Amino acid sequence: MHENLNKIKNLESSPRIVKNFLNSNEVEKFLELYSKLPVTVNNLKQKVIKKRWISGQGEELEKILRDRIKLEIGNFTMDNINEKNGTECLGLFQESFSPIGLHVDGGFNLKDIIYKQTLLPLSNHGETIIFKNRYHGPSTSFTNTEADLKENSAENFKKGKNVRSSDHLKMYSNEPFDKNNYEKYLKHEDINNLKGLEVEFVYKWNLGDLFIFDRTHLHCSSCNIDGEKIGLAVFTKK
Repeated sequence: MHENLNKIKNLESSPRIVKNFLNSNEVEKFLELYSKLPVTVNNLKQKVIKKRWISGQGEELEKILRDRIKLEIGNFTMDNINEKNGTECLGLFQESFSPIGLHVDGGFNLKDIIYKQTLLPLSNHGETIIFKNRYHGPSTSFTNTEADLKENSAENFKKGKNVRSSDHLKMYSNEPFDKNNYEKYLKHEDINNLKGLEVEFVYKWNLGDLFIFDRTHLHCSSCNIDGEKIGLAVFTKK
């Protein structure tokens, strides 16, 4: 668990949408930047392409992103995984062809005061499901699948990869997950892996928006993907 729990909890708030964060011309510029960046990860299992945005690539867009996020959440420090030479990473572009499973983006330094994460949609179709449930540990993928749980989570943590855990099934209530929400949004998940969870917010992607939520929120994609979706995720700390 994170060491500065009280400070982290005092910063927590409800998810919210910032409308008109970008205009249409700026959206196009971010898409152009995405097309030019080299692929960092092509995860065939998750069916997702990831591209890290390194400081110095697209300086005009970097200023837009930093200044406007600061207006919304106040002072912050970026908490994306930097280059080995120390060059700052500004965020992670993800092009997804299937839903990303249940997880939390708590980071990999348990001394950090983790803060907000933002999602900048670069496609109009997509949905992100935010649960009321929170987790105050490191970045974790939550699963009840034995094969996934056999992964060496200690090694994952050292390498900056998500820990694999079923701890969420012991932390919350034993109530079955709501069947209506399951059929509408979460058919890609095993319903038993959602036991005790409650949906707080369903964000339907919209170009020009910025979606802001706490890094302690459990969340995942919905099962409703029309071919592919592209978004930029930014992680912050205090």
